[in-house]
Amino acid sequence: MSIEKVREYFKQYNKENDIMEHEVSSATVELAAQAVGVIPARIAKTLSFKNKEGDNCILIVTAGDAKIDNKKFKGEFGYKAKMLTPQAVIEYIGHQIGGVCPFAIKNENVKVYLDISMKRFKTIFPAAGSSNSSIELTCDELERFSHAHKWVDVCKGYEEIEEK
Repeated sequence: MSIEKVREYFKQYNKENDIMEHEVSSATVELAAQAVGVIPARIAKTLSFKNKEGDNCILIVTAGDAKIDNKKFKGEFGYKAKMLTPQAVIEYIGHQIGGVCPFAIKNENVKVYLDISMKRFKTIFPAAGSSNSSIELTCDELERFSHAHKWVDVCKGYEEIEEK
């Protein structure tokens, strides 16, 4: 199971016991927010896109209320955003839709990018490899644990006010 791979991955950071397994599904932003008990914006969703060459993929982690802005995406990466099929997600990432996260990625050549939409929050909640799991992390922890390539600004539609 992917959650076990993620739990094993987090052992190197002594965070394996911080993974929460929910009694209910957390497969969507709304369900995850209900399961965790936070506003949907604090759910860190991981989106998978084909890379420029089309032979691999990239992951972009965004706030739950953010949407990919195609113009910003093309400006940052130099090509049009094309999401992976569910089968390709499993092939490249090793996690199924609903549990996709930037940890314990099957293909080590996948680059992870973090969108600035998450920086308004002290902590966010990415999935942890299954459709009923999550882990609470600061943005700095997310950056470190995901081995993020860099922070990007490729989203729109989120409220830019900071959490109090």
